[in-house]
Amino acid sequence: MAPAIMLAADTKLSSANTGFMLICSALVMLMTPGLAFFYGGMVRVKSTLNMLMMSFISLGIVTILWVLYGFSFAFGTGNSLLGFNADWIGLSNVGLTELWDGYTIPVFVFMVFQLMFAIITPALISGALADRVKFSAWALFVALWVTIVYVPVAHWVWGADGWAYKLGVIDFAGGTAVHINAGAAALGVILVIGKRVGFKRDPMRPHSLPLVMLGAGLLWFGWFGFNAGSWLGNDDGVGALMFVNTQVATAAAMLAWLAYEKIRHGACTTLGAASGAVAGLVAITPSGGAVSPLGAIAVGVIAGVACAAAVGLKFKLGYDDSLDVVGVHMVGGIIGSLLIGFFATGKGQSTATGVLYGDHTWTQLWKQCAGVGAVLAYSLVVSAVLAFLLDKTLGMRVTEDEEISGIDQAEHAETAYDFSGAGGGVAATLAAPAPAAAQTRKVDA
Repeated sequence: MAPAIMLAADTKLSSANTGFMLICSALVMLMTPGLAFFYGGMVRVKSTLNMLMMSFISLGIVTILWVLYGFSFAFGTGNSLLGFNADWIGLSNVGLTELWDGYTIPVFVFMVFQLMFAIITPALISGALADRVKFSAWALFVALWVTIVYVPVAHWVWGADGWAYKLGVIDFAGGTAVHINAGAAALGVILVIGKRVGFKRDPMRPHSLPLVMLGAGLLWFGWFGFNAGSWLGNDDGVGALMFVNTQVATAAAMLAWLAYEKIRHGACTTLGAASGAVAGLVAITPSGGAVSPLGAIAVGVIAGVACAAAVGLKFKLGYDDSLDVVGVHMVGGIIGSLLIGFFATGKGQSTATGVLYGDHTWTQLWKQCAGVGAVLAYSLVVSAVLAFLLDKTLGMRVTEDEEISGIDQAEHAETAYDFSGAGGGVAATLAAPAPAAAQTRKVDA
């Protein structure tokens, strides 16, 4: 997020910046349904609805918790670990035109923009748990995880008195607070709940690559709000730099992933194009306000190749990251955060420079390492403990029979596709008996 900016005491609300931030908030909201489609297409048919619901339920749970207390503890003034503002509990005492400190947008606008980040972060975790988690247990996990993990980490990274913020860790839009946080949490949970039935034995190919591409496209589109909006205004060109770098790094990462696939496996796949694009989006999220467009190309290429290589580690190391949350979000977030220490120009969001631009003491790189290491360790350990406690009490997993027969039917009493009966498509229509009137006309003819 943007660092604090000292403005005149008579600073007034900017309708331009306010409108811009409301649009960005809506774009970030769209990313969660986009993620649902992205994940929903990557699983087998029998798990499609469950993946959609694991993202959509976050829209409900996190919204309420953020209003009740999440925003207060994440962005209120407190200490280096956690904040608090009594006026923000339930948003009970926020004025309509009360400005976010140092900016020209209302507190309500900043609150709702940050809400959309809080919503999508636990939704990202769900991709690692496909096919095997009880929906009720997942819903409770989301509520607990946002409270115990996301809120403190957001305060560390973006709160005015958060330790990482004061240290000078650069995270423009969520490389640590969102992507490393979610990826490390995913790893912690899957180490507790174990592998899917048939992992490394049964084919588990995506059932709908068009859905995957639709989801990736919505994510790419929404990410412009996610990234450019994180400067909280449009007055100095930094948001425009971030917008450009988002496009550039995403394109570079997609091409790099496809080149890796072609060299390694002999084909450029649709899934690879979508995954490469997401890897680039993840990596440029923390770094895009600090690097030049040429630096963004380097960030994208490095992330595309590294994430493509990382997704195969689950088969070598034996952890079942169903939809590559660890390989894309955790690894991509780490790469994007650390590369700031090399490619920061000092001409974007701050004067901090990287090793390649004169920081011969590697100061910024060490700061980035501190932020990355702390968030990764905290999220991994606490998420694993939460999963362990839920597994020993409610039980995190569905039964083996329910997993084999299909989690959609077991947890939601529905299936994503129904090819029988009315509306079932051409095959069902041809198989169905002709209506009586049609049969009569045939006879008459």
